[in-house]
Amino acid sequence: MEDSQAKAILEALLFVSESPLPLERMKEVLGANKRDLQRWLEEMKEEYEKGLRGFSLVEVAEGYQFRTRPEHAEWVRKLKKAKSSALSQPSLETLAIIAYRQPVVRGDIERIRGVDSGGVLRTLLERKLVKIIGKKDVPGKPLVYGTSKKFLEVFGLKDLSQLPTLKDLDSLGPPSMEGVLPLEEEEKGETPTEAQPPAQEKQETHTDESAPEAAEGPR
Repeated sequence: MEDSQAKAILEALLFVSESPLPLERMKEVLGANKRDLQRWLEEMKEEYEKGLRGFSLVEVAEGYQFRTRPEHAEWVRKLKKAKSSALSQPSLETLAIIAYRQPVVRGDIERIRGVDSGGVLRTLLERKLVKIIGKKDVPGKPLVYGTSKKFLEVFGLKDLSQLPTLKDLDSLGPPSMEGVLPLEEEEKGETPTEAQPPAQEKQETHTDESAPEAAEGPR
């Protein structure tokens, strides 16, 4: 297969794919080897950059995807008239804890935040930014949370190794609240949790997590 034909086919596949297209899937469809695929994709990236296109080819969420350029966001928003989907501050806090400490249970999240986080977890699950990856083998069998492939896609990450280090985050200073939406209705119900002695806290974690979290699982 000639390079030009292969790149044209890849371009078509990427345009019709609704999510990042994994390299392995491209191999299955084209019957090409990984080295050639990577070379074609890199050449396509360069061609789109030089051609000043309105989109670019990016490697994200363990696959490849066409994305509009940030400098054209204003016009894209006018066309789509999309409702803002920014996460609230509690959701961002919880998502950050899960991203950096996964696999993590609800009790750990609430100890760090100091408030009940059931509503926020439901919001993140509904948006498919986090997923339930199992149950912890301790009394009460609390659900274990981790980030999803959509999390990588939304934040433009190839994989979790591209998460900025905590030191890098500190250097950025405090987070801006600009553009943050009001709290979701379920998040408004958050209430501060009091610190407990270690032994008592451990006991409460088991009883608090089992029943409420069971309702949060896949429906």
